[in-house]
Amino acid sequence: MANQLSNLDQIFAALADPTRRAIVMRLCAGEASVGELAGPFEMALPSFMKHIHVLETSGLVQSEKSGRVRTCRLSADALVGAEDWFQQQRAVWEARLDRFEAYVMKLKKEKERAAAKRPSRTTERKGS
Repeated sequence: MANQLSNLDQIFAALADPTRRAIVMRLCAGEASVGELAGPFEMALPSFMKHIHVLETSGLVQSEKSGRVRTCRLSADALVGAEDWFQQQRAVWEARLDRFEAYVMKLKKEKERAAAKRPSRTTERKGS
């Protein structure tokens, strides 16, 4: 697995860059040409195309060329794997938090029981 990232790794790596996240967000509104996508960014077109390539490699974006215009569109199906991973992580952490809450409540009850068994200081003074 040295040079080969899993699909999920590729998606997260692609989304780790703010430029690529901005491209994905723009494509959520609909397909766009590379020229339209590149407009807001102050970078040379070859540099911008590297971002498009990373997004295509991860499966997040698909593009097709018609004449001199390359049009990109979001491939939302690629996000399903990431969404599944997040749901699994949420389930794991919710279970951990539930166990932690139960443990804290157990400690609290034990502390209350121990305090109830101890005589109060006012009772000790009266007996002395």
